[in-house]
Amino acid sequence: MDEVERQMSRVPEKTYYRIGEVAKLTKVKPYVLRFWETEFKVMAPPKSRSKQRMYRRKDIETILRIKQLLYKERFTIEGARKRLNALARGESSDVSTAGLEGLREELTELAELLA
Repeated sequence: MDEVERQMSRVPEKTYYRIGEVAKLTKVKPYVLRFWETEFKVMAPPKSRSKQRMYRRKDIETILRIKQLLYKERFTIEGARKRLNALARGESSDVSTAGLEGLREELTELAELLA
């Protein structure tokens, strides 16, 4: 069980959660949650008739994943966005070997240019 799953086990079973509840559960300030909505398209809670954000359990799980990527794994917002998209597509969260080989080749070429 990873950290996000452990935290999700503590979230009470409800259909919807308001932003204040989510802020307390995830320990992320409401203004940060609103900012993340603009940066991460996977995080788009519907709004009630009174225009309040209504988060679901999957939204809370996404918030916890974003928090882990940004604060614990030290990803940039762009890097966290890419990782979340890869996870949503079912791709492995590990860095691919092909990607590393391509990066190695680019760095080798750059080193040769600088030498």
